Amino acid sequence: MDLFTLLQDHAAVFLLMLTRCSGIFMIAPFFGSLNIPVMVRAAAAFLFAVVLFPVVDGLGPVEAPTSVLMYTAAVLEELFIGWLIGFVAYVCFSAIHMAGKVMDMQVGFAIVNVMDPTSGQQIPLIGSFLYNLGLIVFLVTNGHHMIITALAESFRVVPLLTMQPNLSLTMIMVNFTNGVFVTGMKIAMPVTFAILLVNVALGILARTMPQMNIFVVGIPLQLMVGVGILAMLLPFYVMFLGGMFDEMYGKISIALQALQ
Repeated sequence: MDLFTLLQDHAAVFLLMLTRCSGIFMIAPFFGSLNIPVMVRAAAAFLFAVVLFPVVDGLGPVEAPTSVLMYTAAVLEELFIGWLIGFVAYVCFSAIHMAGKVMDMQVGFAIVNVMDPTSGQQIPLIGSFLYNLGLIVFLVTNGHHMIITALAESFRVVPLLTMQPNLSLTMIMVNFTNGVFVTGMKIAMPVTFAILLVNVALGILARTMPQMNIFVVGIPLQLMVGVGILAMLLPFYVMFLGGMFDEMYGKISIALQALQ
């Protein structure tokens, strides 16, 4: 039986697969970027579904719901599974955004925002740099391949029409979201601590030399120290991203297992 005949005989099941594949193109890093045209994302989701359909069909027969109401519920379930994979990846990049905002506030770039074409929002200057660097590392380390692998593995871990709502998933998502603050502060801590030491030194200098205009000296000094510390930390930041992405793949697996 060729692929076209197979798709004809299982059109309803194929549409459910297409819905799950479309979920990662809503929010996942790189796949869900707003600067990628909607038609391109829709075509990519369709190609993913076509490639994966023979594999999923080999796992066992799937009977699509016969009523419109049940089929609509099944579509929402499959869309949620795909969205969940992208959401876990999105949480990791949200930590990078937060770290950039904290650094910008400390260095003095808080009033300088740039337009991020991937999200359509204004983000701080250092946050934009860290996010784009993180996205490059994500692609270089084949992180996008891991997202596709997680999508394919989801059909084995959570087959079509077998998602079981679980209250533990809510706590898992809350814990993942809470991790945004902790991870963001870990990234921003070296720059934040360096600027704190600079402010302490400027405070002592202001008390010992009252005639000096501390604001004229302090703002350029904070800028130079912040950018200098950030430049020295870039190799360690790339290493940290590698560990964070490895942890992200484990979180995706945990979230999918909670749907069994």
